[in-house]
Amino acid sequence: MRVQSSAIASTGIAVPAPAKSFGTLQAALGVAAFSLTFPATAWGLEGLGPWSLVAVRSVLAALVAAGCLLALRVPMPNRRDRPGLAVVAVGVVVGFPLLTTLALQTSTTAHAAVVVGLLPLTTALLSALRMGTRPSRTFWTAALAGAAAVVAFTVQQSGGALTTADLYLFAALLVCAAGYTEGGRLARVMPGWQVIAWALVLCLPIGVPAAALALSYEPVHLTAHSVAGLLWVAAGSQFLGLVVWYRGMAAIGIPKASQLQLAQPLLTLVWSVLLLGEHLTVAAPLTAAAVLVCIAVTQRARG
Repeated sequence: MRVQSSAIASTGIAVPAPAKSFGTLQAALGVAAFSLTFPATAWGLEGLGPWSLVAVRSVLAALVAAGCLLALRVPMPNRRDRPGLAVVAVGVVVGFPLLTTLALQTSTTAHAAVVVGLLPLTTALLSALRMGTRPSRTFWTAALAGAAAVVAFTVQQSGGALTTADLYLFAALLVCAAGYTEGGRLARVMPGWQVIAWALVLCLPIGVPAAALALSYEPVHLTAHSVAGLLWVAAGSQFLGLVVWYRGMAAIGIPKASQLQLAQPLLTLVWSVLLLGEHLTVAAPLTAAAVLVCIAVTQRARG
């Protein structure tokens, strides 16, 4: 028998207000963890090649996940859930980290933030197609306005030029939205942490040889920054952040949870200044205010 999460409500059953509030908090914690991903990746690239960084972070996160699954004696997922877990693995464990890491070789973290600026809207769209959700017009209006504000800000920051890095970022946007949508659906039938844990373990047979191969071809010059960045993207972004994120999505719904990510690019910009020394324009606080208004509207709009 499967262990069911108390934060997950089945379809058609009203979720109590305290559970929704806790779900919002968990989703927000996930966003906070994700906001550090790009700066941590930039740190990791100081000592590791892009393929090595992605493969090693996947293996480390999978080992943590496997340890948790074994310690709690969690049974294997049902066959009907395995295709969904494969989508999560391809989109969240492999696709998004690899594509964004390749982009960050030539792009600043501020420019790369355009991905997470568009991710909430893309996730909501895929959710509507995959799960038949129908958010209200108010929800869509606020979501589009928030996405437009973030896109305008990030494009202004980058000068509006479309580069190879942009192609990586837009591809990452699509595969990550698919992984989020499928993971949010699965989190309704199994605890959220098990969704990402099984997706990580599913990648382990590929991740280990990939890490060995990448490390043998790419130079390694470990520094304090590169080690700290690697550990964060493995434990924080790849596992712990996704645990609370999927639990939050299961509690408050994929469309509303995804809109909390509108704050992620701005948080990433703050970390970029503090950790990487990047410079921001005066447009940042204005964009932050606009995004926060949009988030408030989407959280109150009835689906």
